Amino acid sequence: MRSYFIAGNWKMHKTVAESVALAKELKDKLAGCSEKVLVAPAFTSLAAVAEVLKGSSILLGAQNMGPEEQGAHTGEVSVLMLKDLGVKAVILGHSERRHSYLEGDALVNKKVLLALKHGIEPILCVGETLEERESGKLEAVIGTQVREGLKGVDEGSLKAVTVAYEPVWAIGTGKTATPEDADAVHAYIRKVLAGLYGEQAAKAVCIQYGGSVKPDNVAALMAKPNIDGALVGGASLKTESFVPIARFR
Repeated sequence: MRSYFIAGNWKMHKTVAESVALAKELKDKLAGCSEKVLVAPAFTSLAAVAEVLKGSSILLGAQNMGPEEQGAHTGEVSVLMLKDLGVKAVILGHSERRHSYLEGDALVNKKVLLALKHGIEPILCVGETLEERESGKLEAVIGTQVREGLKGVDEGSLKAVTVAYEPVWAIGTGKTATPEDADAVHAYIRKVLAGLYGEQAAKAVCIQYGGSVKPDNVAALMAKPNIDGALVGGASLKTESFVPIARFR
């Protein structure tokens, strides 16, 4: 049976106490869940949530990380710090990092390579703005983000990489790409991956969809042949919405 990767990105929400409470609820309600599930709390809550998740199958993720192992980088959190806390995966190149904080492909790529070096799975986010989509630049934008984001990643390391397609215009807006539109872009990403690594390697890559995923649209999205999971934002902040997404079948 096909397995799916459902990741919850809590973004800049929840105090430590609130994060612990949510993690406890999810640990209880997602016990025995057949999907691969991850939550990514704020940096301040990682240690406390790691304690809560011990003994569960829910993986601990981080929302970002610095591009260097250590040094004079005020305000950054390093891969070594994340690894020390038990972080298993890190979200990199999220559209909010790209557009609000002007992170480019080269910086995202540096982080991807650093995460892989230390055994943390990168979730490489790619996606186009509405303007880019409407002006016919979707494939050029997505193709560049995939190729540049994976520069220097060999086929053996690709197995640890998840790609998350998140149309920028659908994040936090309530708008969602139709399952057909989303799957078409996922298929294109797989085509780009096949050009880089070959058909078999491309088929094995997990490609998540992110962009206003909700309990009422998750099953239709996951039913598509090229969609392998979901990167969930707002709906991951409450058990009543995230649990049905993770248990969509």
